[in-house]
Amino acid sequence: MARSRVITHPLSRRQILKGGAALGLGSAAALGLRPSWADPWGQTNAYAKGVEEGPEVALAIRRESLPIAGQQTHPISINGTSPGPLIRLKEGQDAVLRVTNLLDEPTSIHWHGLILPPGMDGVPGLSFAGIAPGETFTYRFPVRQNGTYWYHSHSGLQEQLGHAGPLVIDAAEREPFRYDREHVLLLTDWSFEDPMSVFRNLKTAEGYYNFQERTIADFFADVREKGFSATAEMRSMWAKMRMSSRDIADVTGSTYTYLLNGHSPQENWTALFKAGERIRLRVINGSAMSYFDVRIPGLKMTVVAADGQPIQPVPIDEFRIAVAETYDVLVMPEDDTAYTLFAESMDRSGYARATLAPREGMEAEIPERRQIADRGMEAMGAYGMAGMDHSGMAGMDHSGMEGMDHSNMQGMDHTSMQGMDHANMQGMDHSSMAGMSDERNGMKASGMLAAGAAQPGSRYDQAGIGIDPDERRMLVYRDLKAFTPWADRREPGRELELHLTGNMERYMWSFDDKKFSEVTGPIHFDKDERLRLILINDTMMEHPIHLHGMWMELENGQGELIPRKHTLNVKPGERVSALITADAEGSWAFHCHLLYHMDAGMFRVVKVS
Repeated sequence: MARSRVITHPLSRRQILKGGAALGLGSAAALGLRPSWADPWGQTNAYAKGVEEGPEVALAIRRESLPIAGQQTHPISINGTSPGPLIRLKEGQDAVLRVTNLLDEPTSIHWHGLILPPGMDGVPGLSFAGIAPGETFTYRFPVRQNGTYWYHSHSGLQEQLGHAGPLVIDAAEREPFRYDREHVLLLTDWSFEDPMSVFRNLKTAEGYYNFQERTIADFFADVREKGFSATAEMRSMWAKMRMSSRDIADVTGSTYTYLLNGHSPQENWTALFKAGERIRLRVINGSAMSYFDVRIPGLKMTVVAADGQPIQPVPIDEFRIAVAETYDVLVMPEDDTAYTLFAESMDRSGYARATLAPREGMEAEIPERRQIADRGMEAMGAYGMAGMDHSGMAGMDHSGMEGMDHSNMQGMDHTSMQGMDHANMQGMDHSSMAGMSDERNGMKASGMLAAGAAQPGSRYDQAGIGIDPDERRMLVYRDLKAFTPWADRREPGRELELHLTGNMERYMWSFDDKKFSEVTGPIHFDKDERLRLILINDTMMEHPIHLHGMWMELENGQGELIPRKHTLNVKPGERVSALITADAEGSWAFHCHLLYHMDAGMFRVVKVS
């Protein structure tokens, strides 16, 4: 692949910005000019870390000393900020993004959610060679979509070091909703520990960062509620599986500081408005490992886009955003008062927050924090462990698991059950586990559901663990409904079924019980075929699954109006399906977007030919 010249000397930030301005690359940010899309009152806090406006943009990646959450540290910066600047492109343009690597190690940028040529996707060793130290690589691709997206490194664990930023593509034609002002809200999780140390700690002890384990007080509270026998049996079950009912997040607020636009909760980043305006909030979960529940106490939100694609409006009070997802919401504050933008981590170990206010310096109250939830029937009983041969669960006293439907127990981490032999899981149909080698998989003999219908075992009407549906109106996947049917309305010609698998005790993650290092070839899609991808989560953790290069049309029961997504959240024990048109020839990454899960093996390659 053609590359631009190799830079053999280090450049200062001043030189980079000066050169960018001279070439017209990122000139709005370099010269401090307000771009044409900024709000009409000249307030430039739509995003806190600066803007680079296309179609031509110059980016410089380096490691430097910057303050984060009140401490001086050494993140990876992009044009002098961490996280990186907002990149703004326009649908219909040809983007030219020149990325200079000033690190002492290779780097990359993946344009998350963008449909582009495989050589521009930014996955080292798969779609290109990576960007060597001192080198400049030019990404060139036609911009064929619009909406809210983001970008991040696909090299090692660099994303955890701040190598990420928001990406907004303005529509070529009028969008189906109107607004007066917008703000970009990028959620990230920052640790002052080295990412490799975090990874080693997880490998050493899966619950290393879980400081919210159950206590003796919790035990007696359960006894009062459920009785001694049921409580003791449930505790015994968890102990025998060497798992914790509070394994909600692998990495928690014990090491993470949760940031919004790079600012800690104490720094009170402020998004401005005028009373009566309709404001668009572009919310991006650019974190490495953290799910967030987002709300604005005192304000209703209307969701108008998911993963960059417009949906029919959904009025809500709160939404859960998985790692790598994006949601656009509209709010209309009518009072001259401040509101808290509150993003609480799913495990309740911390939160990110900012303020929506008519003036700088205002602040609203932090809402009451929720208590951590426990996994239990939510992950094992009511949602089942389908297909498991329970005779292989050595040493477990089934008789004490009162009220549990053993015939329908899906989602337990099989490999972490001591004494269980996968060969003894007689009830599981391994013949349908496609993708173990580079071979075409035929249609399942049992027949297929009509396109757009929700799969049995899906829970699209539930937000997930720790959410009380009676407390407030939560967004759920069932709500997502496209404006118009997509162009390809063919029925799928075949089904491809993959299991999400893992061993939490040894911290190994995989598809179909094989880590990426153990597979013999890619998953194969025929060029232009229409297929159904079925994901079955056999673990007790949520997994945000991302496919590069192609859309996944989530079969959430909306028929011809099922929504397009680039990332699908799969809850413990859940069965999720999506339709795919394999129109992108080449090799594409397919992986869990929890950074340490991907690095531990939950990664595959999809080859379209």
